[in-house]
Amino acid sequence: MNGTLTQTLKELRLSGMAQSLEVRIQEASGNRLNPLEFLEIALQDELAVRRQRSIERRMKAACFRELRSLEDFDWSFNSSIPRARIFELATCQFLRERRDLLFLGPPGVGKSHLCQGLGRQAVKLGYKVLYRSIFDLVEDFLRDESFLEGDRVMDRYLKPDLLIIDDMGMKQLQKRAGEYLFEVILRRHEKQSTAMTSNRPIEDWGMLLQDVPTATAILDRFLQHAEILTLQGRSYRLKDRAVETAAVKA
Repeated sequence: MNGTLTQTLKELRLSGMAQSLEVRIQEASGNRLNPLEFLEIALQDELAVRRQRSIERRMKAACFRELRSLEDFDWSFNSSIPRARIFELATCQFLRERRDLLFLGPPGVGKSHLCQGLGRQAVKLGYKVLYRSIFDLVEDFLRDESFLEGDRVMDRYLKPDLLIIDDMGMKQLQKRAGEYLFEVILRRHEKQSTAMTSNRPIEDWGMLLQDVPTATAILDRFLQHAEILTLQGRSYRLKDRAVETAAVKA
């Protein structure tokens, strides 16, 4: 390919087009494409590369704990999990309607996996997502106060179209946890969507946050437009351990 053309494409930051242009030229010649057809294909190559890079940037910014997707979830292990409803949520209509999600259930049934899977799907559809455990959230705000950085952390929590707060109920939280969580929920309320997972029923949140009035205020706002999905069944994480134990006994 002409060196001047290559340099021009680089200066115009059309790297996607540059990568495929030589192949496209041969394709155009072999298929007798007219100039407009050739240009359309070359531009589509550039758009495809830009879209993929955009997805990769948003995926990195989301800070997912694990590379989980809905496609690799073992639906057969706990057949009571509402697969059809989860895939309806994957259309991200709830984001457009600014509704919230709450996944309740014992450890290991797939709450975190499904939330991250929905988050990854949202990223692919062009939405901004942030994943944090409740412990990450508390530490972020404590660190923000220690370094006197103003609203830097709060801005990070308010920008995403979908904020996922995981692991509520794993253990009792620090005393100011309720204050931080309330501020996040309050300022996102009816503006952006939030998804949370909890191992404990909502009746226990006052004890977990060590602040019953604040827990009540959080739930009052969060549950106003939230869909509650209660997952039941066996722990997926303990499945392999049970198989190994059975093998040893055999």
